[in-house]
Amino acid sequence: MHLAKGFEFRAVVVMACDEDVLPSPERIETAANTPELKEIYTTERHLLYVAATRARDCLWLSASGRGSEVLEDLSSE
Repeated sequence: MHLAKGFEFRAVVVMACDEDVLPSPERIETAANTPELKEIYTTERHLLYVAATRARDCLWLSASGRGSEVLEDLSSE
């Protein structure tokens, strides 16, 4: 998702938008306090938004099982 910034594509696929993948559990575990945790969630939401808005014609998001809560924010944009 980091590499997509500044580009536009006809179609974009964002895979593994599962609740146990996005945001990254490893990043969440590194949070020492609530402000750091909020920053991690904000960054992950921003990255997903950037990736999703690179699609000009078609966007496909996938999840296996329950999707990440971050997807809800994307649908309200």
